[in-house]
Amino acid sequence: MAERRKLALELVTVAAFCAFLFFFGLGSFGLTGPDEPRYAQVAREMLERNDWVTPTLYGEAWLEKPILYYWHARIAFSIFGVHDWSARLPGATFAALLVVAAYFFMRRFRPGAQLEAALILASSAAILGFGRGASTDMQIAAPFALGLMAWYAWLEGGRKLWLAVFYILMGLATLAKGPVAPLLAALIVVAYAGVRRELAIVRRSLWLPGIALFLAVALPWYVAVQLRNPEFFRVFVLEHNLARFSTDLYRHRQPFWFFLPVLLLGLAPWSALVVAAVASSVRRWRAAAPSGDSLPMFFLVWGVVPVLFFSLSQSKLPGYILPALPAFALLAAEYVHRRQQEEGPPGWLLLAAHAALLGVLTSAALLFPFFVARPHLPVPGWMGAVAGGVGALVFAAVLVSLRRHGLGIVRFVTLAPVIVILAYVLRVEAPVLDQALSARPVAVDLERLGTGNSAVAVYRAHRNLEYGLAFYRNRAVARYERDQAPAEDHLVVAPEGKRAEVEAQSSGRRVSRVGGFASRGLEYFWVSQKSGDAAH
Repeated sequence: MAERRKLALELVTVAAFCAFLFFFGLGSFGLTGPDEPRYAQVAREMLERNDWVTPTLYGEAWLEKPILYYWHARIAFSIFGVHDWSARLPGATFAALLVVAAYFFMRRFRPGAQLEAALILASSAAILGFGRGASTDMQIAAPFALGLMAWYAWLEGGRKLWLAVFYILMGLATLAKGPVAPLLAALIVVAYAGVRRELAIVRRSLWLPGIALFLAVALPWYVAVQLRNPEFFRVFVLEHNLARFSTDLYRHRQPFWFFLPVLLLGLAPWSALVVAAVASSVRRWRAAAPSGDSLPMFFLVWGVVPVLFFSLSQSKLPGYILPALPAFALLAAEYVHRRQQEEGPPGWLLLAAHAALLGVLTSAALLFPFFVARPHLPVPGWMGAVAGGVGALVFAAVLVSLRRHGLGIVRFVTLAPVIVILAYVLRVEAPVLDQALSARPVAVDLERLGTGNSAVAVYRAHRNLEYGLAFYRNRAVARYERDQAPAEDHLVVAPEGKRAEVEAQSSGRRVSRVGGFASRGLEYFWVSQKSGDAAH
């Protein structure tokens, strides 16, 4: 009975943290960057056309990414309506599912570490950030991680049900990002078998019924979209997979070591514990027989292989290694549990590093809106002093608590600042972030001007604004530098001081300034078909 009460209490705790970390305030600020509004718009158009096969953007086939996110967002839109927060529900739902699965996985294979595992994973910066975003990254990370957990459960327990689940989930991951999912899984299985010196594991993993399940999940959509869109293979496979990996076609070149700082930032505020866990696991594995405790090394192989694989890519973006992060989070939880059970308290240097990272993150959260809203201005002295002082207090409080009570309270002293920071960002800083990063307030301002269904164009504006306006207005936005100016009367959004250039681009048509968005340094111009002197 006591065990059941403990399980219920832990599940309520996990559910409450997932609800807050992933779902609370999803619409506090609008869609940001170019990808969020583009992906959301694709899902909206599939809903409007009642199409489950071909993604389209502004009526044209959009074949850069597979279908899983669009299906999830389409379902969310059909239930809750088209909103920026409902566009983010697929990521939040998958992130919560990942955390719950991690809890039960660790409960099975490392009893006592399950709550740490769930909370460390949920509060890691990359899981938290991508889980609250309208993107395809969490759509691959969650089924990929769940699939590897299922594979390990099969390997240790022998039940073919788990191997079947592994293949099904890899099919879903393939629908999220393409063939990279089964390729990474195969590399991890081979590497882990090599580390254990049991290459028969690879042969046993190649299970024909499982392969059939994988194909049954992944293949139908790929066949259907290829039949409807003969260019799909060229666009998606050749350009957005092979060329993206082997060339800098999309201008995302980064140094080989790029993913190391990305990994450390993505695992914050747990990065110091992850580094300690990696070092400890390597030492223990080298000192033990290959048949010893294999779980830490499984996590290490799972984490390292994707990072090394994408480090070889000529195109690098932070989200590429998201499937590796759950492994490192679970490794950190296993390390914390083991230190408490077997090895005693860690040294003061590790505790100080963990506390310092929390202090730095707290200071950064306080200063973040200033950097976003006024990126070219120095931080006022009083603001820096306040942020530094608060960060120092957090550092001291966390360090003293950990020195006195050890790692047994690490989740409490870590999650308390994380919760406060997130609540502060969503309730206090969100309006500033919305004004500075999202097209939503600009779209609202344009509606206030009574533009209605009038065409809108941009000139020398960031593509984030272009795609954001297109989503919030549900209409393609022309770009003067790329497209011809719309033939009908239209509104142009441009940086301040660009009126003469807009007039030159509009080929002698009448240009009138009708407003602006001062906090973003934008001006609005009405371009009419009637020629003549522009109004001032």
